[in-house]
Amino acid sequence: MHRIWAAALTLALAAPALAAEPMSAEEFEAYSTGKTLSYAVGGEIYGAEQYLPGRRVVWAFRGQECAHGQWYEQAGQICFVYEHDATPQCWSFYREASGVRAQFEGDPTGTELSEVSQTRTPLICAGPDVGV
Repeated sequence: MHRIWAAALTLALAAPALAAEPMSAEEFEAYSTGKTLSYAVGGEIYGAEQYLPGRRVVWAFRGQECAHGQWYEQAGQICFVYEHDATPQCWSFYREASGVRAQFEGDPTGTELSEVSQTRTPLICAGPDVGV
């Protein structure tokens, strides 16, 4: 009986520590490639990103035009650069039961995105990139 409680306690203590570890670039790539993920901030839809092979992406804020870019790993973070802005935007992604959670590293207020849906359908772009 003591062993069962000890094992349960070990698992309970280890689970939060595992959940707190950011995804590696390889884990993120395996999770996201071929999908379009929609993200929310505070329950409000924020935007969606399509993850293509070769670490290429297509991002759109809700109701905005699409931006094409790429991502790479830097110092344990997933960084994105887009055609309209080459300034890296770095995030830490965490795997959770409901999907992924992303914490923006350059925001003092701590912007946090939560995955609210995923599909294998390409991102629908507003504006001149319709159908891309």
